[in-house]
Amino acid sequence: MQFWYSTVHKAKSNLVSSAAAQHVGLLLFEGFSNLCLANAVEPLRAANTLSGRGLYRWHFLGLSDRVVLSSSGVPVQPQKMGPEQRGDLLLAMPSYGFRELATPECLRALRAARTRYGVLAGLDTGSWLLAAAGLLDGYRATSHWDVLEALAERFPEVDVTQDRYVWDRDRASSGGAMTTLELMLAMIERDHGATLALEVAALFMFGEQPVGGAPLPGLPDDKVVRAAAALMRRNVEAPLPIARIARGVGLGQRALEQLFRRKTGHSPAQIYRSIRLAEARRRLESTRDPVAEIAGRCGYADATAMARAFKAEFGLSPTALRRAAR
Repeated sequence: MQFWYSTVHKAKSNLVSSAAAQHVGLLLFEGFSNLCLANAVEPLRAANTLSGRGLYRWHFLGLSDRVVLSSSGVPVQPQKMGPEQRGDLLLAMPSYGFRELATPECLRALRAARTRYGVLAGLDTGSWLLAAAGLLDGYRATSHWDVLEALAERFPEVDVTQDRYVWDRDRASSGGAMTTLELMLAMIERDHGATLALEVAALFMFGEQPVGGAPLPGLPDDKVVRAAAALMRRNVEAPLPIARIARGVGLGQRALEQLFRRKTGHSPAQIYRSIRLAEARRRLESTRDPVAEIAGRCGYADATAMARAFKAEFGLSPTALRRAAR
């Protein structure tokens, strides 16, 4: 059965609209990576859902309005990119055959988009197109590791790096589908704070370690924090002591406390509470389960205790939110 992505994403009706929503354009080319597209869009959808607000809106664009097929055959109906499209971020998303895509028409369109979008980003091999348009001169950038050397040789004005993703002023880039998720999480953290970014990462079990596996030594701080948040997300109904979370990522409790404070500005307990309350919110909006049952499934001894924490977190009671969601 064939299906189509809609041309313009519209927030769910039960999300609070936001005049300050970030507008993201996704410029797709024939043979784009569907995994890359999902890793770009799903974190934005999750940020909207977990926050209960329309933080992000996105639309699909092409150099024409013809249907674009991904490398795996998934069709997307884009709008033709033109002067009427503008926003905060434009994501250029080619994949294979990127050299042939760097046509005069494409490069003109990218140069014109510079004045209409706050940030231009190249995903996967998208940096090649931005560089060919002269839009990465004097910027740090990365790309898919298969083409990094060729990118550096072809465009010496670009500071090519092997980083998984790069955000340099009003340019951004990622090395592939999985690193696109990391780039989007970094954007969510920049826009809305570390707590929401960790909740989004935990929702996708990003940073999760194998169950029963020994903690991996020498992980970067960001990955340790995400691994801890993923462990919290796995244990919502029966919350683990923070000391157990710390052992699960190879740290002592004090070290984990200090790391969370340094990286997020919050304690592990505060992040854990936000993750549990986000799950409570999801259940309130998507199920008819009694509030008392939801409280138990989110690690609260009774509905009253959850209601107090919920109102402190979201500014309204569970029953008020459920009424608003109908």
